[in-house]
Amino acid sequence: MFEKYDVCIIGSGAGAGPVAYELSKAGYKVIVLEKGAWFKTSDFTKDEITATRRSVYTPNTKDEYHILEQKKGDNWKSKSTHVTGYDFWNGNMVGGSSNLMSAYFHRMKPKDFRLKSEYGEVEGANIEDWAISYEDLEPYYEKVERIIGVSGKVVKHRHLEPRSTPDFPFPPLKENIVAQWIDKACKKEGVEVFPTPRGILSESKDSRKSCFYSNYCGNYGCNSDAKGGSRVALLDEAIKTENCTILPLSKVYYLEEKNYKIDKVHYYDINGNKHFIKAKIVVVAAQAIETSRLLLMSKNSNFPNGLSNNSGQVGKNLIFSGGGIGSGTFYEQDLSREDFLSLKKEGLWVNRATQQWYEIDDEKFGKKTKGGTIDFIFEHANGITKAFNQKYNPKGELVYGSELKKKLATYFIQRKKIKFEIFIDWTPNDNCFVSLDSKAKDKWGDAVAKVRLGYHNRDLKIGTYIANRIEPIFKSMGMRNVQTNITGFPPANLQAGGCRFGNNPKTSVLDKDCRSHEVDNLYISDGSFMPTGGSVPFTFTIYANSFRVAEKIKEHLN
Repeated sequence: MFEKYDVCIIGSGAGAGPVAYELSKAGYKVIVLEKGAWFKTSDFTKDEITATRRSVYTPNTKDEYHILEQKKGDNWKSKSTHVTGYDFWNGNMVGGSSNLMSAYFHRMKPKDFRLKSEYGEVEGANIEDWAISYEDLEPYYEKVERIIGVSGKVVKHRHLEPRSTPDFPFPPLKENIVAQWIDKACKKEGVEVFPTPRGILSESKDSRKSCFYSNYCGNYGCNSDAKGGSRVALLDEAIKTENCTILPLSKVYYLEEKNYKIDKVHYYDINGNKHFIKAKIVVVAAQAIETSRLLLMSKNSNFPNGLSNNSGQVGKNLIFSGGGIGSGTFYEQDLSREDFLSLKKEGLWVNRATQQWYEIDDEKFGKKTKGGTIDFIFEHANGITKAFNQKYNPKGELVYGSELKKKLATYFIQRKKIKFEIFIDWTPNDNCFVSLDSKAKDKWGDAVAKVRLGYHNRDLKIGTYIANRIEPIFKSMGMRNVQTNITGFPPANLQAGGCRFGNNPKTSVLDKDCRSHEVDNLYISDGSFMPTGGSVPFTFTIYANSFRVAEKIKEHLN
């Protein structure tokens, strides 16, 4: 026997949490199916072995992997992530990757919603305007700031987006002295900077504590619950209503359609046994790659190419975040003793960003074009990663013993690395998409996702342009070894697209409410709906849109 639910949600991260939260609070019966384990706050220690050397928060690639397809010369070459050792998974647990985010919560800008109209077409790209406007999403950005908890301070600058509230609900996190140095250097160069808004509590909220300033945030779970992950901010609250059930270790493998509605959601339990769920509404929020994969696996006579895919658009126009990363190093010998000790003080944040080049008006590009966001950060505190990078000398030879000890002591004690991350629009194109591999199978015998990772050279040009303007600022601050890496290889933790929303069923998978054009009771609420991603990290916008979709589902159920 089975219980029939009002809403079945597949996945539990940023795209799923708001739907579960809103619908359960409204009195609807909700079930969440999550492939990963259910970790509690107490499980999230700062153990570097767990976070960086073991497949604890992501699947073991022996059991579950991807086939990544990259261009080599004129040909595309495919390799399994199990063979290469490159793990392309992201947070696989209740709360999804929102447990592990760094939580940079920048809003998209009004122009981001009409990229094609504002800046025109790009040759070799598939840029489209959004089916909604910034004004449609703004109330939900505000809702995220209030419910999830966003800290920061609104500072006026040339690209500040319109707001319905004057400031963030929580004050900025505590800052390291380097934030003042960045302010001073940028002011001298005429560059506007502002405190980075963070989805991290600077003050306690309900049962959640404020930030512990452990300096371990990105790629780590939060042991104070200050970070606004879906689990602590939304799902824990949804469970209190007694209307929300969460089934961890439940891998959905097939959506059974009948009369253009999903009739059953089929899943495996931890022992590989098969079960199914029936619900009035089905919401897929498994993160972009896996969401497309599930629809492509769910073939039948009405949808021979995959569920909701008679348009052929499922899996197409996958996007990531373009850009790259740069760094510079302060050395003890170049600073006063007082300044160096202040710089080395652990736990405090840099928390500075600039959107000076969010729009680029330079004759090098021929016309105005979209630029990006720069966030200034410390090198991650993870000691294993930093130590690992010291094992070679400048000649590329392996060092060990006393020489290695000396290198480690110098690196950890006598210097401090500052980094900058550049976020720009990933240009959607025909060579970035998800399909099913014809041979490779996961541990359940299901076809794994084959991901073609083609990028547009425009992304490298814009990323390099911005980096060339940040590097002189780092040098003016007295940093040495200033360098940048602008790359077309995507970050696995920033993925969207694959099931675009739009008004034309022939060129999109979803309508403006993120409801399938072809399957009446199917919604997709993760980042899959996004035709473009803006020049900011995606999570804040995914949260906001998921709250919006929750309202549409309530209207549907009513």
